[in-house]
Amino acid sequence: MKVRLPHTCKETPFHYFDENLYQMTCWYKTELDIPANWEGDYVAVTFEGVAHQADVFVNGVKIYSHYCGYTAFTVDISSSVKYGQTNVLVVKVDSHEQLNQPPFGHVIDYMTFGGIYREVYLEHKPTLHIADIFVKPEILINQTEPIRLDTKVSAQLSSDITLSAIDVPVKLEQLLYSTSEEKTPLATYTCSDCHPKFTVDNVSLWDIDTPVLYQLVTRLYDMSQKTPQLLDTVTTTIGFRRSEFKKDGYYLNGRKLKIRGLNRHQSYPYVGYAMPASMQKLDADILKNELGVNAVRTSHYPQSHHFIQRCDEIGLLVFTEIPGWQHIGDDTWKKQAVINTTDMVRQYRNHPSIILWGVRINESQDDDAFYLATNKAAHEADPTRPTGGVRAIAHSHLLEDVYTYNDFIHDGVKRGCQPKKKVTSDNHRPYLITEYCGHMYPTKTYDDEAHKREHARRHANILDAVASENEIAGSFGWCMFDYNTHRDFGSGDRICYHGVMDMFRNPKPAAYVYAALGNRNPVLEISSSMDIGEHPGCIRGDIYIYTNADSVRFYKNDELIKEFFSRDSTYSHLSHGPITMNDFIGDKMGKQEHFSSRQEALVKDLLNAYALKGADCMTLGLMLKALALMAIYHMKPADALRLYNQYIGDWGGTATTYRFDAITNGKVVKSITKAPMTSVQLKGTSNTQMLTESDTYDVASIRLSATDEYGNVLPYYSGYAHITCEGAIALIGPDILPFQGGYSGCYVKTIGSEGQGSVTISIPETEPATFTFHVTCKNNANQNGGL
Repeated sequence: MKVRLPHTCKETPFHYFDENLYQMTCWYKTELDIPANWEGDYVAVTFEGVAHQADVFVNGVKIYSHYCGYTAFTVDISSSVKYGQTNVLVVKVDSHEQLNQPPFGHVIDYMTFGGIYREVYLEHKPTLHIADIFVKPEILINQTEPIRLDTKVSAQLSSDITLSAIDVPVKLEQLLYSTSEEKTPLATYTCSDCHPKFTVDNVSLWDIDTPVLYQLVTRLYDMSQKTPQLLDTVTTTIGFRRSEFKKDGYYLNGRKLKIRGLNRHQSYPYVGYAMPASMQKLDADILKNELGVNAVRTSHYPQSHHFIQRCDEIGLLVFTEIPGWQHIGDDTWKKQAVINTTDMVRQYRNHPSIILWGVRINESQDDDAFYLATNKAAHEADPTRPTGGVRAIAHSHLLEDVYTYNDFIHDGVKRGCQPKKKVTSDNHRPYLITEYCGHMYPTKTYDDEAHKREHARRHANILDAVASENEIAGSFGWCMFDYNTHRDFGSGDRICYHGVMDMFRNPKPAAYVYAALGNRNPVLEISSSMDIGEHPGCIRGDIYIYTNADSVRFYKNDELIKEFFSRDSTYSHLSHGPITMNDFIGDKMGKQEHFSSRQEALVKDLLNAYALKGADCMTLGLMLKALALMAIYHMKPADALRLYNQYIGDWGGTATTYRFDAITNGKVVKSITKAPMTSVQLKGTSNTQMLTESDTYDVASIRLSATDEYGNVLPYYSGYAHITCEGAIALIGPDILPFQGGYSGCYVKTIGSEGQGSVTISIPETEPATFTFHVTCKNNANQNGGL
């Protein structure tokens, strides 16, 4: 069977499947036509990711083995191929979870999937070529000073050696270009040393809001000829910034910045890890542009360079770590973990977005000898960045530079996080929270309104508590989206419902808590459908407004009730925390009932409190107000019932239409209407209408929702969408998709041909609720086809 990369060894159902489904040994084979004139040169194959043990064979001879499913590896096949002939390249891939290598050896809270799930490249270079470049810019906060660019260049002959040890006379030339301007060199340096250093004037710093990137072009020349011969050219994308963890927090380019991030797994429905560049980049865009965070932790392993590259481009800080989850294995296992540390740092260290190396197995016990070795490996490969080690142990041994800790203390009642001094006695060292919430409150898109509201409230509580602690550098919530997991975890259907989004990246209400804090686009969401029958005793409970607007105007039947301002939020440490609605009456009752201002205030306080809490609202203060109404104004309980039903309750009467207008700079920037639905609408959004094949096939993500005519997601809609594809695309996964909590989704991919493609999605029982997506497919060649 011919397959194309990225490839999963086994497509899986959406949920309710056994993980043994993808645990197997499989073989990939391809033919390589190696030209005769390549003989004597360097020929290699680079694998960006193979899960999880790979044995590489050339013409029937095993020449290389790799023991990590999350780091890249390059196989030198120069002496193994037959030049001018067709060669057979075979890769044996073992995806069993019983392998003696990280993260295996015990239970794991995520499925690990299998296959050659990232790109594979055939490389041809001269025997003497550039093997590695590490850019170490020394950034001065005073931008009027020149920036010192410190690079390390490793050349390769038959093994990694420095240029000074090569007999052939060589010359290095390095040029720095801006990626956003004309190709005019900002600086040029020429030498025959392997450690070139030079200064650069007039460059901009990489930052979360201004992620300026530059390209360093390094050329290697053979100077033994009369005319210098260009041997190799490598282009490295870099950014200039100063990233520092201090005892009182995190600093970027000299200013204190509170890290607000989420954890991300690299998995997708049906195909596990096997998604191309476009989908990797889309996740970074969702984190930055939809969820409004400024950082991401790549839990619990290094992730695609495409994802990290996009973080470089959009200004998203990254904490990346070695593979593992709680378990520490034997000496062979530990040795591989140290190798993984070196490989991770060497392969990712030129990404300016990466600010911290994770060199400890997530939530593992202390093991000083082991973690001294991983720390040493990281610092030797990159002396410019600090290390952290994610633990779930307070006051554990701190061998890293930053105490990184999973704080799950918040249960809805306790404070959102512990202060630094409760977790670590090393008060002079930086402190960072790396997980929270997650398993403490799993939430599905189809949970009831109160459950989803509480999920969002807990995320807000923790964010507010972290923001109030000056010595906490920031936090990473668990997690970005739901993911497939083993039977030991999750909800029994092989899904961990810990995300602020579902597996298709559709938002739960908690997503809007984050969006309101960092999204530049207008954000407005209401935690309630405003249907009283959704709640026990018809008591709505707290209703939250999630917005980044200056204010939100609340209308009932087009009559303004109240304008809520961002300052009304009880989350005083958040710029735009959730706002609790505390008035459903406005001034209408006082006018119609001819109440005095004092009587109106007393009645409103009682009725609004009852609307939120029911009979449980009767505090001593409210009881005194009720007694005052009876004693001074001779009101009876029957009066309260009549007023409640007339001005708040909808029971048995004409349904109310609610409208919320978000106001910024005096203008309505977004509006939501809540009214009885009369029809189901199908809404579909795609990340692109142009798919392009280059190194791999391309994929588009289509997120689906069933809404009413006002655009509100129908939270209990559980129908099915029927999908058909035509033209130059194919569907990933099944063609009949259930809605969960009003949401669903699908992916379509290119099939190697140019032309038009279309996806038609329909809900048959509510015709004509259809959505048609048209796509143009281009082929830019170099597509590796598949092994």
